[in-house]
Amino acid sequence: MRLLLDTHSFLWLRTAPERLSGAAREAIANPENELYLSVVSAWELAIKEARGKLGFARPFEVIVPEMIAATGASELAIERRHALRVARLPLHHHDPFDRMLIAQAQVEDLTILTADPHFRRYEVEVLAA
Repeated sequence: MRLLLDTHSFLWLRTAPERLSGAAREAIANPENELYLSVVSAWELAIKEARGKLGFARPFEVIVPEMIAATGASELAIERRHALRVARLPLHHHDPFDRMLIAQAQVEDLTILTADPHFRRYEVEVLAA
């Protein structure tokens, strides 16, 4: 399975893995599965950090790359084809970060690991976080 971590799933994995479902922890631990983290998640985290919602103890620019490396996830860049797919998504949900994750999952044929129920309204595979 190829899993795209939603931003909160990525944070939970690194800071509170007990919040993830058993199925999510099992899928992440399975060495046959590939993990991906979108650049959009780093962007979302940067905005939350700037607004004081995260409060990392160390510099953001240092800790996020360390967290990504610790997950073993591959970074997923935002490409034009991802951005263009967003235009075809129904407006079930208005969060631009989530909409990009959904578009990337559709284009790249990825399963999204998320606890957000809005994702299930789209044509995308979801594994409950």
